[in-house]
Amino acid sequence: MHVMIFGCGYSGTAIAKAFAGSGIRITGTTRSADKAEQLTKDGIEAFVFDGETLAPALAEAMQSATHLVQSIAPGKSGDPLLRLAQLNLKALMPKLEWICYLSTVGVYGDHKGAWVSEQTSLHPIADRSVERVEAEDGWLRAGIRLGLPVAVLRLSGIYGPGRNAFCNLEKGTARRLIKANQVFNRIRVEDIGACARFLSDRKLGGIYNVTDDEPAPPQDVVAEAARLMGVESPPEQPFETAELTPMARSFYGENKRVSNAKLCALGFQLRYPEYRMSLAELWSSGAWRG
Repeated sequence: MHVMIFGCGYSGTAIAKAFAGSGIRITGTTRSADKAEQLTKDGIEAFVFDGETLAPALAEAMQSATHLVQSIAPGKSGDPLLRLAQLNLKALMPKLEWICYLSTVGVYGDHKGAWVSEQTSLHPIADRSVERVEAEDGWLRAGIRLGLPVAVLRLSGIYGPGRNAFCNLEKGTARRLIKANQVFNRIRVEDIGACARFLSDRKLGGIYNVTDDEPAPPQDVVAEAARLMGVESPPEQPFETAELTPMARSFYGENKRVSNAKLCALGFQLRYPEYRMSLAELWSSGAWRG
């Protein structure tokens, strides 16, 4: 078994850890030599991939890959790996058995706080989400063409060791913005890894929302982290008057509650089903620092 992860960043590394052991070969790509060095330290066979050119060593490694995880975000010119592969993915990766594409719940757009499932119509707002929809379609079509299962994981807001409200409180960047009835969806990064392993072990394809059980107001998460740290919670700020980057403001332009019922019905069990117990574990273990 050979798992190849294109775009082996925060989520990709968690997926690599979920597959580690039992003689499984794990390779991953990154954009810089420095990051490749870090992947090597993490036990991942690393290759530099700029999104444009396949180096001979990377192309050679792809020949033995049985499981592909594609985590590189698409751009205006589409998904970089699909663009390179065109119709020759089978030639590039002849031993491929299963494909996983990491997408985002941003493809749903705004649903005014209503629950959404994998059957909900897509109304992406941001350009980056429109590009994700196109990439999802491209990978699902590739799976049909190749006769391979393709699992599309629609990920909600990712947090975990090194990326969490504790870190923001320590840096002084945590904020409690108040927008009426606004909720965000979130997922602990280790659960992303476990989900990919669960689906690959069963050779399952399809679209899956990967999110925890409890969409919640973002200001509540910050307040809980502050309580656990024993520090004062940041003051509440009205969203309408807060100074935000266009990217940050765009997140508040979408409001939905994302259901994980389809994934859970398969028997998958989240290790971190809600933010309170997850934050408590991060704090008590000291893992929050990463």
